[in-house]
Amino acid sequence: MVEDFVRHYGYAAVALGALAEGETVLLLAGYGAHRGWLEWPWVVLVAALAATLGDQFFFFLGRWFGPQLVQRFSGLENNLPRVQRLLHRGAPWAIVSVRFLYGLRIAGPVLIGMAGVAPWRFVLYNAIGAALWAPLVTGLGWFFGAGVAELASRLQWAEEILLAIAIVVLLIVWRLWKRRQRASSNL
Repeated sequence: MVEDFVRHYGYAAVALGALAEGETVLLLAGYGAHRGWLEWPWVVLVAALAATLGDQFFFFLGRWFGPQLVQRFSGLENNLPRVQRLLHRGAPWAIVSVRFLYGLRIAGPVLIGMAGVAPWRFVLYNAIGAALWAPLVTGLGWFFGAGVAELASRLQWAEEILLAIAIVVLLIVWRLWKRRQRASSNL
């Protein structure tokens, strides 16, 4: 099922997933790249570009419609102090790191847009964040795929050993049963 999804939708799924939250789709795409269904460099490139564009969209949404969004979505207001603290401590790295913080992937760019960060500054550091995020998450999917492949080969080896042990045990039980049958028939 995963193989069919990744093969059928491939890079389009990566782009759509990266526009929003993206981690799950990107992990699957990294796994798919390991399996040879997708090309790893293309997955990273598509994810980085789509994530950058998606965050830019949310940034400008916050810049232009921030107060209305806060009224409509109360969760945004709850995250506003957290984003403002991050921006106050180190604006560039707050922008880079917001995509790595749980619950702030979409809300972060909206709130940064509301905070009045210059658009050129957000574009630059958002692109840097996407350039770090895409290969990291894709790489995790790739290594997960490698781990699954290694586990499968070890399980196959263990399965063969267990099968051999089961055959030996069955032979021993069968021989003991036969002996017992012969012993009871001799009485």
